[in-house]
Amino acid sequence: MTRHVVIVGGGVIGSAIASFVLRDPAFRGTVSVVERDPTYARASSALSASSIRQQFSPAVNVEIGRYGIAFLRRIGEELAVGGERPAVGLVEPGYLFLATAAGGRALERQHAMQRSLGVDVALLDPAALATRFPWLAVHDLAAGSLGLSGEGWFDGWGLLQAFRRHARAHGARYLAADAAGFDLTGERIAAVRFADGSRLAGDVFVNAAGPWAASVARFAGVDLPVRARRRFVFVFECATPIPRAPLVVDPSGLWFRPEGERRFIAGLAPTDSEDFDDLPLVVDPKEFDDILWPALAARVPAFEAIRAAGAWAGYYEMNLFDRNGIVGPHPEIANLLFANGFSGHGIQQSPAVGR
Repeated sequence: MTRHVVIVGGGVIGSAIASFVLRDPAFRGTVSVVERDPTYARASSALSASSIRQQFSPAVNVEIGRYGIAFLRRIGEELAVGGERPAVGLVEPGYLFLATAAGGRALERQHAMQRSLGVDVALLDPAALATRFPWLAVHDLAAGSLGLSGEGWFDGWGLLQAFRRHARAHGARYLAADAAGFDLTGERIAAVRFADGSRLAGDVFVNAAGPWAASVARFAGVDLPVRARRRFVFVFECATPIPRAPLVVDPSGLWFRPEGERRFIAGLAPTDSEDFDDLPLVVDPKEFDDILWPALAARVPAFEAIRAAGAWAGYYEMNLFDRNGIVGPHPEIANLLFANGFSGHGIQQSPAVGR
């Protein structure tokens, strides 16, 4: 049977789905990808810090990370178009999760589970942390979990473009249109309606609308617990060398990683009381001066002398239920599938979700 798959959202998740559907030799049909902003100016895919890890607490996310890193390592083969083999500049310095005494036991449990799944990760005590990373303040730490391989960062924009190019080369049609509703017939969707009044019929519909997934779900009467939550990424420079730095996740929620020899990026999630929906993508410089910089200097004393070098803001598509992805068919609307709510992990989970 010939089928028409309509994907609402042409970011990295939607484009990955289109790519994998069209490479499946069993698929007989067409794929349309609806993207309201072909420039991706506000898309999470374009504004991501583009990191990948295997250190998660749910086992399924560990497996998703393992698949993702293997995919990125062979991306030139996976997403080749004609003679062009894409590259995304993958590097694997690892993630370092730090824990105080309050979080040490949980880190140990997660470490044991991750090791059982084959993750190349080491659990380090404060003395071992100080030896390996002498620039790190360890006085208040109980342990650190370090990914020895299979974790790092890459060019997220390059991954989005590679999936998009691959999907289009295999027949995906990208439509620059703003979805405004679904036409339902019984318990099935018959078509997506657009803001200009036109409609596109289909057989299977996929919600891959990122931070705006809840709006698309409402077209079908579904209350999806996904919200657009703003996050800042700050760029700074440090004259003091910080050798062999991984991506560090502090117990405070602060994270930072290097971008070259002297440049770093960093972020810190807001408190729950200040984490509102749909805030404008405008950077507040006081966030760096008043909150981020003191936290950075407390963990890395050399960061007391740094220079701000830029910043940007993007949305997490935050799943308020459990911070994990919502993937698969709706139990009642048979031809509606979800790929939403990745809560800051969408770009690294896109290969597995697309598959």
